[in-house]
Amino acid sequence: MASARPPRRGAVLRPRHDRPAANRPSRDQQQGTRRLLERYHMRGDRRARDELIERFMPLARQLALRYYHGREPLEDLVQVAAVGLVKAVDRFEVARTSAFASYAVPVMLGELRRHFRDNGWALHVPRGLQERALAVESEAERLQRDNSRPPTPAQIAAALDLSVEQVLEAIDAAHATDTVSLDAPRPAADGDRDALVDAIGSEDYRLELVEYREAIAGALDALPERERLILWLRFARDQTQSEIAAQLGVSQMQVSRLLRRTIERLRAVADASAQP
Repeated sequence: MASARPPRRGAVLRPRHDRPAANRPSRDQQQGTRRLLERYHMRGDRRARDELIERFMPLARQLALRYYHGREPLEDLVQVAAVGLVKAVDRFEVARTSAFASYAVPVMLGELRRHFRDNGWALHVPRGLQERALAVESEAERLQRDNSRPPTPAQIAAALDLSVEQVLEAIDAAHATDTVSLDAPRPAADGDRDALVDAIGSEDYRLELVEYREAIAGALDALPERERLILWLRFARDQTQSEIAAQLGVSQMQVSRLLRRTIERLRAVADASAQP
């Protein structure tokens, strides 16, 4: 079976419609299925097993189709659902009074979810977080169907007995189901297309200040406390002179004068240090 990644977050295990997986079988069909199950489980009739699997393969295909979004072959999903169907046939207890389909559907859906959980994560995500992400996805779909609007993280958290932080973490983890190559094209503002790698990182001009910082470190330590505070507020906190003046209880003119005098002093120290 080929391996492929599942859809991005927002599409993983999301049915394309809310119609039931199959029409309700007739009474004769249910009785025929019951007879085949009894022949297989009570008499070991392998032909009855094969007939059951063949009879319910359209249901398996329909369940796979509900979760198909084009990012991996449909036949792969059909095979996964078929594995669930075989398990349902082999594990069904003939003493059950419920219809076989009502037992088989959850088994096949569980197999599809395990397929996405085990094979669909492009990055390493802990198993518990994977299962929580799928549970959050499934519960969000149910709440949206019931309420006709997307649920909030708080509503999902209440339904699953989780904290809001756990729900948000699970939603973020769903991003790990897909990756994009750094060489993939990225639309640019001017209409050209460059690679994603070209948009990552930028030149840090503050590196040029490292040498000056080391040169004036001693002078900074020797400054009065108020002047050091003014420098920190202006250049580290990016506050205006008026904001600094209001914080220190002085006039803007005083702040301007102190800044100018302090900068001139530090510039003189830096120039002296730069000389051979």
